[in-house]
Amino acid sequence: MTMDNSPAVLVTGAGRGLGRGAALELARAGFSLAINYQGNREAAQKTAEDCRVAAKDGGYAGSRFEIFQADISSSADRTRLVSEVIGTFGGIHSLVNNAGIAPSVRADLLEATEEQFLQLIQTNLMGPYFLTQLVARHWLTTEPAETDQTHHHVVFVTSISAETVSTNRGDYCVSKAGLAMTVQLWAARLAPHGIGVYEVRPGIMATDMTSGVKDKYDALLATGLVPQKRWGKPEDLGRAVRALVQGDFAFSTGSVIHTDGGFHISRL
Repeated sequence: MTMDNSPAVLVTGAGRGLGRGAALELARAGFSLAINYQGNREAAQKTAEDCRVAAKDGGYAGSRFEIFQADISSSADRTRLVSEVIGTFGGIHSLVNNAGIAPSVRADLLEATEEQFLQLIQTNLMGPYFLTQLVARHWLTTEPAETDQTHHHVVFVTSISAETVSTNRGDYCVSKAGLAMTVQLWAARLAPHGIGVYEVRPGIMATDMTSGVKDKYDALLATGLVPQKRWGKPEDLGRAVRALVQGDFAFSTGSVIHTDGGFHISRL
């Protein structure tokens, strides 16, 4: 694949939080970035600026960082996004499916609404599922088959909520559980074509999404809910994404990479 200067990675929801953390780590590793955002253009521009600094500090003067507006819950926006990224960079090296939303209202299962359930499914599950379909179709129809090595990567950012029950946000849990299965499906489907698909599963992370429940989780962390006894940071997830996109786990398609400080460990 011919690209401008360095391989381009599309990171969805990269204006803030975990997506921003992934973008910065990828910039430090020499990748160009298509930085997707839904509504906060200023935040996306700040991510791009910080990526340029990170790339320069790492000695990668040829990297490019461009921002792209798209709502991944929209079929039309997904199609436009892929077309614009390919038109700008000449191709897509890897895809990081990070964009997602939390419930606007935390509601008990007995009170939850269909409207909010549908919104979360469309954004957190359908969006990355069908965005991956678009990118995979592009790879498989424009490039020669290379099955002896992993030459493209798809990373899905899920959540400990894929397996951890929260009865006041069942919609979110279901969307993330579905996303975890999506990883397995795409990993099996794309493996014969040399495309690695992975799940990065973050735990209690310090982002805008969790700012409203900081006191609650501060108390839980202090009692040992997480063995490493601290909040996760965007750079914790970013380092895992970077390793996957760099090809450090080329023979591990379908793997779940836990970035949760040991939360997933079963303990007595």
